[in-house]
Amino acid sequence: MNNLRRNVLKGAGSAGVVGVAVMAGLLKPGMAFAAWNKAGFEAKDMGGAMGAIGGGGAAASGDIQVKAPDIAENGAVVPVEITSKIAGTDGIAILAEKNGFPLIADFKLMNGAEGYVSTRVKMGATSNVVAVVTAGGKTYKAHKEVKVTIGGCGG
Repeated sequence: MNNLRRNVLKGAGSAGVVGVAVMAGLLKPGMAFAAWNKAGFEAKDMGGAMGAIGGGGAAASGDIQVKAPDIAENGAVVPVEITSKIAGTDGIAILAEKNGFPLIADFKLMNGAEGYVSTRVKMGATSNVVAVVTAGGKTYKAHKEVKVTIGGCGG
């Protein structure tokens, strides 16, 4: 049995099904992507990014915990965990003040999800990692300084 012929036929059949779905309008290339905050992710300063996520007037809160290392030897991979104990948390954004594009992540939490996110971020230089939490139509923030010895953004 010729496995190459079988694989080629399977691939051609799959591509044909996807092509028909695209032509019929059942599958659009952008459908797989959730709405994202383009203005926030393209902002080149902290004020622009905070404004784009609605965090311009965020109040400092002790109910938000930013867990990150005090010193990151490699800024390309900095583990960050954000925990919000604010009731009704429906959004958590992570920003790095001195990055070229400060907004790193913007998570939307639904259906009573726990106010917790964990990710790894890239930092170009020593700066504050800022967490902005949205809950009940209000915004809150907390931060932690992370010292970066080798920048992860080409620095």
